[in-house]
Amino acid sequence: MERLPLFIFSFTCLFFISKFSVAIDTISPNQTITGGQTLVSADEIFELGFFSPGTSNKRYLGIWFKSILPQTVVWVANRNNPLTNSSGVLAIGGDGNIVLLNQTETIIWSSNSSSVPKNPVAQLLDSGNFVLREGNSGINPESYPWQSFDYPFDTVLPGMKLGANLRSGQNWYLTSWKSEDDPSPGDYTYKLDYRGLPQIVLRKGSDVQFRSDPWDWAGSGIPELYRNSIINPIFAFNEEDVYYSFENINKSSISRFVVTHSGSIQHIAWSDTRLEWVVVITLPKDSCDDYDICGTYGTCNININDQVCKCLKGFTPKSPAHYDAHDWSGGCVPRSPRMCGSGEGFRNFKQMKFPDKSSFKKNMLSMDCEAACLNNCSCVAYAKSGILGCIFWYGDLLDIREYSEGGRELYIRMAASELGKCFCISSEFSINSQVTMMG
Repeated sequence: MERLPLFIFSFTCLFFISKFSVAIDTISPNQTITGGQTLVSADEIFELGFFSPGTSNKRYLGIWFKSILPQTVVWVANRNNPLTNSSGVLAIGGDGNIVLLNQTETIIWSSNSSSVPKNPVAQLLDSGNFVLREGNSGINPESYPWQSFDYPFDTVLPGMKLGANLRSGQNWYLTSWKSEDDPSPGDYTYKLDYRGLPQIVLRKGSDVQFRSDPWDWAGSGIPELYRNSIINPIFAFNEEDVYYSFENINKSSISRFVVTHSGSIQHIAWSDTRLEWVVVITLPKDSCDDYDICGTYGTCNININDQVCKCLKGFTPKSPAHYDAHDWSGGCVPRSPRMCGSGEGFRNFKQMKFPDKSSFKKNMLSMDCEAACLNNCSCVAYAKSGILGCIFWYGDLLDIREYSEGGRELYIRMAASELGKCFCISSEFSINSQVTMMG
């Protein structure tokens, strides 16, 4: 690894033999952070320094809430390369990047920005964002060559993003700690999937564990996790960005999202009266949140007592014996085989969680959605977007659930016989006369 020149290392160590006499939030090229020294944001909300998690003897550079005990770490720099003793030094290197050095003066972590300021400083902001910026300019998020908010680990704070910048390729997603004592990357990731409608997906390795309700360009279908009385959700879905962010309604309140090492997603808020973190909501919260629990064309309803899974109307279990035994993995199949071009239509299902693997087409009138799907034999379902656009599904539908309130309207392709349609032949000429019955 790269080494910081010895004379710079020696000078900076001498410069900080004693601890800071006053709290500061910024370091410049002639300053360092070592040992028990820390940076503290201007309003003393966040603190940056070295810590050892739990019972571990390893040391990491991290950011935590200054006034909250026990220590709650929200970001870690060297989670893949811990220090083995107390010799770590945080500095600005000769190339203008923020660097972390071990006892042999080897760089074990760097901001690694290809574009650095002429007069670089590193600053810890009251948002919890640790930024590299031009020392002669003010705080301007658009001009940061590097910021910790672009590299989240297990926590999302107000102002951070989950999603992607479609032009730069920047991705913002969460990775769990390996354990309470080990911040190295764990088994779980929480990442935005924007191949169709945006949805945030929890995975263990490559296996999907849970996915949120998707949302559209208008923010319709906001997932439950991201709407409550504590926060204002922020959704972006445009040509340049697709992401979720949030702000606290009460600016003085403290809340965060975290993916735990045990595989749950939590929205947590700090209680000033109880002096502890309070879990606002945890996902997955019930068996219907388990990914694809009911198989293809199966729908999950947690309010059904005897069995939560059933086949959608117009479908039947692929293996009735397995389905009755609560083994729903085989899913369901159409009761009447669909034959494209034979008078098929759509059944309307309400209060649904949209199936996985959607496809979104913008700039289409809602009245055109049905015709577009009907004229494509591969299209098995459609929905209308909150604004000009249509949502389509191709292939088997999976991971559907039914809500007692809320949810969306989904139109699923059915054989004519399932919709109560008959086809009459006139004695003078052939016509297809469809009589639609309620059902």
